[in-house]
Formats: sequence, structure tokens, C-alpha cells
Amino acid sequence: MNIPFYKLQGAGNDFILIDNQELNFASEQLTKFAARVSTRRVSVGADTLIAVEAARGSGDFYARFFNADGSEAEMCGNGARCVARWAFETGIAKEKMIIETIAGDVPAERLDKRTYRVQLNSPTVFEADKLLQVDGKEVTVDYVELGNPGIPHLVVHVPDLAMTELETILDFARKLRIHPAFEKGANVNFYDILSDQTVVERTYERGVEDFTLACGTGTGSTAYALTKKGLVKSDPVVIEVLGGQLQVNVVENDLYLIGDTNMVVKGTILDEDLA
Repeated sequence: MNIPFYKLQGAGNDFILIDNQELNFASEQLTKFAARVSTRRVSVGADTLIAVEAARGSGDFYARFFNADGSEAEMCGNGARCVARWAFETGIAKEKMIIETIAGDVPAERLDKRTYRVQLNSPTVFEADKLLQVDGKEVTVDYVELGNPGIPHLVVHVPDLAMTELETILDFARKLRIHPAFEKGANVNFYDILSDQTVVERTYERGVEDFTLACGTGTGSTAYALTKKGLVKSDPVVIEVLGGQLQVNVVENDLYLIGDTNMVVKGTILDEDLA
């Protein structure tokens, strides 16, 4: 089977995008397809598969996001920015558009050739300074859900994060990710605040089950929690991730994610093991 695809990335968060209006894959097929083609070294490789489908409401189109393990995510912030770039470049939508997702409608806008802004799903749950037990020790976290159904995120302070080897906090991240306090588990966003108010962030993602170069909804959740607690006052909040820099405007309960996009590859998937 020859499958047309695009490869895009935003802040190092990389995506395989397919037009499912033409392919018409069922959900079970998309789950298996995502798990295969997202696997690095043996197939195309990506953090997430994006399947574009016809709009189900008043939006321009519907986007589904499948993690590298095949599980379907509620939404993906950097994925939404990248699919917005694809939609504009291919004539599917104009410079301003509405992306329909499981978690709700996502307004998106082209700012220039490569820079796109999306309005993330608004926070529906915020629990500041929540206490958890991890390995017999008490840990303070902030808990944020974006959208409905909510995308679950933990926001956790780690001093000197920029200088911290990720291997040293990997086990801690995994235990927080599957903590029994959270029914669906959670993405884990570690942060530190520099003297100039820049935020350093490292995210361990559900579905990928590892640290990724960026996570758009995680960045939005982190900016929201730190702004609501008065720990950062800049607008936009500037967040340095492993894949580059993202910015978040926090306007009361609205979150706007801004960053670079990159159209990397347009081609055909020929993977012979997909059969």
C-alpha cells in the first residue's frame, strides 16, 4: 500500500500527517498504523500521527492525534500548529481557521510563513500545590486539565533543571506519569524559572512514554499554572524546551501557544511491514 504523507515538526515535536478523508482508515486501523509508522529506526518515526478528517461541526476540518504507542490523544498543541500550517499550505483552510478535536474546537492563525498561533483548550481543572506520595516522600505538584475531556498535566518544579541530566529524573517522571491519583495518568512537565523570567521546561509525555523535545499542551499548562500562582508575570511567557522556544499568552482562562513550524518531508510511505 502506498500512503501519501507529510512530515512536520514544531519545536522538535515531530508529526506524520495523513489525509484520512482520502484514505478512510477506521479507528482500529489508525491505531495500528500509528504504532507502526511512529516507531523510529524501523519506519518513518515520529512523536505523533495526525489524521485529518472532514469537519463534524462548524470547523474547517477535524484532526485526530495518535501517540507513538497507538493510543489516541485528546489534543496536541504543537500538532495543532503544524496541521494548521499544512492546511493553509495545501489550501484546506485560510490564514485563520478552526480545528475540531476530541477536546474541543481549536482556533488557529498564521502569523507569518512559519509561525503559527493556536488557542489551546481552556483549563477545566486546576489544583495548585497538590501533595502526592512518591516512594514514601511527599511531592508538591500543580495539576491542570485542558479541554473536555481533559488533557491531564502535572507541573513540577526542579531546581537547576537546565543543568539536570534527564536520566536522573526519568524514574521520578515515570512514577508521576502513572500515579494512582490520576485516572488517566498525566503528562509530567518539569520546570525552573530563570532570573529573566524565562521558564525552562522538560516534558515526559503519555503515549510516547519518554521525554520529548516539546509538548504544546504541556507548555500551555505550565505557563497557566505559573501565571496563576504569580511566579511569572511576563506576557507572553517564554518557555525554553529541548527543541527550541515556545511562547504562551495567558489571558485570564485563555491560552495562546505561539511557535515555529517546519514542513520537513512530503512523500509516500512504502513500509512493507504495514500489511
